[in-house]
Amino acid sequence: MAEPRRFEVVDEATEIPPQTRPSQPHAQNVAIGMLGLALKALSQRALIALADLFTLFTAFTVFWLWWSIPDPNEKQIVALTLYAVFILAINVVVRRK
Repeated sequence: MAEPRRFEVVDEATEIPPQTRPSQPHAQNVAIGMLGLALKALSQRALIALADLFTLFTAFTVFWLWWSIPDPNEKQIVALTLYAVFILAINVVVRRK
């Protein structure tokens, strides 16, 4: 039985034998495939971040409206509470998708 190949330290002066080098078109195809996979993962992460920004933005609008009214009366408090519940419901719907 042949002995398995061991890893060895290769410095810059060591030449790689031609039979172990990948062909140029094959190496380019592999590199393009890896780049496509990386871009796909990056776009999926950007979509998740965009959904998180939606939640952050809607929560900020509730906070801003609550603090922008200096002396709220009862009707304004009820209206702001209903708006906050509406925003919470929207965020629950968006998160369940």
